[in-house]
Amino acid sequence: MIIHRILTPERTLDGVHGVSKKKILEFIADRISSEVPEINAKELFEALVARERLGTTGLGEGVAIPHCRCKACPEPVGLFIRLAEPVDFDSVDRKPVDLVFALIVPEGENQEHLEILKALAERFHSSLMLQKIRTATDTGMLYHCVSD
Repeated sequence: MIIHRILTPERTLDGVHGVSKKKILEFIADRISSEVPEINAKELFEALVARERLGTTGLGEGVAIPHCRCKACPEPVGLFIRLAEPVDFDSVDRKPVDLVFALIVPEGENQEHLEILKALAERFHSSLMLQKIRTATDTGMLYHCVSD
């Protein structure tokens, strides 16, 4: 599956506290920039916010897939977060979000960007998969549920 190429166990996080969509996007930018030194946290945050202004990345059923293109990104990068408590993400169904998969891709990687987004949307569209993810007891299980 395409997801295992962009997500690592170290970028699979559980119990993250986020009080707002903005704080979650800041957390994503900080975390990814700490692991991928070429990426500037402030620029990444601004790119994520700009993408959200185009339309929410809250898919519904408690899932959000914030994503953007980034000049400094050497290859597609994923970060999965299971939040400690759901937050408002302006989702299409107006339900709060507790599962967040951030996707950062290099500029110009349009086809791969679309393929990864499609794979993520399919993965998070399954009620059974969402139940497995929400009942996973540790980050190892979370990683395998999302990436396998």
